[in-house]
Amino acid sequence: MSANSIQEQFAAQVARTPDAVAVCAGATRLTYRELDERAERLAHRLVGLGVQRAEPVAVLLERSPDLIVAVLGVVKAGAVYMPLHSAYPLARMQRIMDNTGRPVLLADEGARRAGLPDSRQVVLVDSDPGAVPRRRPDTGPRTGTRPDDLALIIHTSGSSGDPRGVAVTHRGVLGVALDSCWDAGHQERVLMVAPHAFAVSTYELWVPLLRGGRLVLAPPGRLDLGTLRRLIRDEEITAVQLTAGLFRAVATEAPDCLATVGEVSTGGDVISPGAVERVLAACPGITVRTTYGASEVTLFATTATMTAPFRASSTVPVGSPMDDVELRVLDERLQPLGAGEVGEIYIAGERLARGYVGQPGLTAQRFVANPFGRPGTRMYRTGDLARWTADGMIDFVGRADDQVKIRGFRVEVAEVEAALASCPGISAALVVARESGPGDQTLVGYVVGEPDAVDEAALRAHAGRLLPDYMVPSAFAVLDSLPLTPNGKLDRRALPEPVFAGASAYREPGTPRQETLCSLFADALGVARVGVDDSFFFLGGQSINGIRLIDLVNKALDVELSIDELFDYPTVSDLDRYLGEQAESVS
Repeated sequence: MSANSIQEQFAAQVARTPDAVAVCAGATRLTYRELDERAERLAHRLVGLGVQRAEPVAVLLERSPDLIVAVLGVVKAGAVYMPLHSAYPLARMQRIMDNTGRPVLLADEGARRAGLPDSRQVVLVDSDPGAVPRRRPDTGPRTGTRPDDLALIIHTSGSSGDPRGVAVTHRGVLGVALDSCWDAGHQERVLMVAPHAFAVSTYELWVPLLRGGRLVLAPPGRLDLGTLRRLIRDEEITAVQLTAGLFRAVATEAPDCLATVGEVSTGGDVISPGAVERVLAACPGITVRTTYGASEVTLFATTATMTAPFRASSTVPVGSPMDDVELRVLDERLQPLGAGEVGEIYIAGERLARGYVGQPGLTAQRFVANPFGRPGTRMYRTGDLARWTADGMIDFVGRADDQVKIRGFRVEVAEVEAALASCPGISAALVVARESGPGDQTLVGYVVGEPDAVDEAALRAHAGRLLPDYMVPSAFAVLDSLPLTPNGKLDRRALPEPVFAGASAYREPGTPRQETLCSLFADALGVARVGVDDSFFFLGGQSINGIRLIDLVNKALDVELSIDELFDYPTVSDLDRYLGEQAESVS
């Protein structure tokens, strides 16, 4: 790694290929030179606003070329970009802003209309004439950034009840972007589908832009299989990263849409061996890359590749360590374990984050002294259980603590419990993850409250004001008290099975289309039956099986629904009425 910073590596790429397309979004194309000039002008605007070196700047924009300009402009200013997700409740965004000193906020008009958190100053990148001045500055942006300076702060779920900010360095980002695993040449046109506030955006942003590839942006909003298929075909995508859940949905419903892709990466949760087999059977020319990591190690730490022919076994290893990554599987006494023995994953090396912003105690707890390295070096205690395989691969087993994965996102159940417990009338709250389908988990909230004082709708609404939608439990149970074992510990086995809110009053379908929709809802949710008034999401539905449902509906009824329309019309009756209105409007 010769460059000292992201902006230095990007500048070298601009010099090599100034007229190559760097960013593509629909009909909009930005060359490397154009992207560099726009980002440089924004960097000077930020410096003029008093943004200091290594100071965070919040970024709240939808997927667009302006988002890429904003992120690169912050980096060029010598500052630290801190992405916010537009789907976060305003209260959650405000906690993040408050915990980082209410920095300058880069936003777009859509975010402004939805409501912005309080900040030192707001710059509307897409509509403020002064946000990105038209004239190129006479002087270059700040220089002198060192490899161990901060590049970004990425927020994950926190056990304290607040999101935790992971402080990632330039060295870590460059380590991921320039890793030799990408040298095979599949990164020419990389599709960005993840929200930029999630860690996987580190791959989607910087691997193409720092290696001379093209970053292709999916439209704002939730992705459906039809849009994915169209983008891959029209933009000739060569590489895409899909969470384990989305990869499983694609493998089940539309594996052929990946046929022209050179490489598909997947990870973030347990990877389905059957999904890998189906994709490679449908697309024998593709490479499936498995990955494992965490924000605390700048995204990916291990990787492996699979090609056809492939026969599914019981598990899919997540690979061997990437460049400059030291990975060990240790027992409780921090002693290395041999092949086949299950222990906790510890990671050391160049990609470790600096720690958690404003949380020295938690940093010391998770980033511990490295007894295998030089004095003063650290290793990250992941909380993940794994084993070495006989051929030197890591086989992921599960979690050692209360952290769970929901839709591929890391969730600390303590943060969800804290949100529920803050609801008026609630005296105690417990959240557990229950399997909602093969490889999928959903959250269930158990609460104790004053008699007749707990309203489930109010509880759900309260949680929705504090938490992202994937952290709001799909079902609730109101208890007189939490069950305990004879020695006073929580008895999780005694917790009652949840009753999903949408399944209370069954009403049978009254038309052939309603019958079809009820059947497709039940198929996608894995339940025996669905009534016309049952809500897909109150029955435990999530974005991943929602993507599958939309694909089933489109094929069965010859329509073109998007996943966003399912969120707008989540019951069979709602969706049936909407389809009827659409049919009338075109007749």
